[in-house]
Amino acid sequence: MYSRRTAPQPRRRPAIHAHAAAEACPSMLDKSIHPHVLRHGCAMSLLQAGVDTTVIALWLGHAGVRSADAYVHADMTIKEKAFALIAPVTAMPGRYQPTDQVLAFLDRL
Repeated sequence: MYSRRTAPQPRRRPAIHAHAAAEACPSMLDKSIHPHVLRHGCAMSLLQAGVDTTVIALWLGHAGVRSADAYVHADMTIKEKAFALIAPVTAMPGRYQPTDQVLAFLDRL
């Protein structure tokens, strides 16, 4: 294996394993894998498993619990589930188009 003199630095280990994983999944070669990526991946996995963001923030050692809010914003499946709960079933998809009366009213303001 490695001697103490030739052992890779800890921050290089993820890249070494990503390179080995690229043998089975070639798209891994285009990825930049480092410890912080693994940290974010862990946080997203915890969030998708239903762990509260407060617990995630404390577990990751964030200074404040609000710093874990970014993970909620990054997860589209959580947003889709939330929208599914609030969107009226009868709503037509698309963008709102105001009538001429509404535009005329706004022009008078």
